[in-house]
Amino acid sequence: MISEELNALRRKPSIVYWLDDKLYLNITNQCPNNCYFCLRKYRNGINNFILKLPYEPSSKEVIRELQNYINRKIWKELVFCGFGEPTARLDCLLEVANWAKKFSWIPIRLNTNGQAYLLNPNREVISELNKAGISRVSVSLNAHNNETYKQICKPKFESAYEQVLEFIRKAKQLMDVEITAVQLPELNIKEMEKLAEKLGVKFRLRQYIPCFY
Repeated sequence: MISEELNALRRKPSIVYWLDDKLYLNITNQCPNNCYFCLRKYRNGINNFILKLPYEPSSKEVIRELQNYINRKIWKELVFCGFGEPTARLDCLLEVANWAKKFSWIPIRLNTNGQAYLLNPNREVISELNKAGISRVSVSLNAHNNETYKQICKPKFESAYEQVLEFIRKAKQLMDVEITAVQLPELNIKEMEKLAEKLGVKFRLRQYIPCFY
């Protein structure tokens, strides 16, 4: 991509962006959590890409943007991850994932807070995600118990933590699942490791990005 085109892209909100060899999809800014560490509280985006969206793009618009970049290089992964919770727009996510599965060989990953069943009641979310071609799920759990989860993530839903654990249990039956947590003072890393072992999934610790004013 020529530098002029890249600079033009980075001057407007991005539905599609990339970091190294991974291509990302920013399909919504909706989220039922209000995590105190969330980057979107302090910045408009990352890596010079603007991720705060002025509106929710349609699935057709997401696919159209994706078509512009999916063949630009050999991407290691296509990741649903932006400044919001992708499963808040489950139908859009599924339509785009189905398109990507049909027209590319890139593995598809979902980064999620794990509250998909709360956001989409009466849906077989895990089965639908699996059928759409999503093979890996990274769940931002961020806490070793319910009390700490409420302190860090400030969820809209009262039963959020229990529902996230249930999402993980269901997802691991069909997909490769990891849980992640940001390294914060409230987090007990040893307990997170024990929880991951109990759930039968991998654990990855993420570094906290402090924001200075």
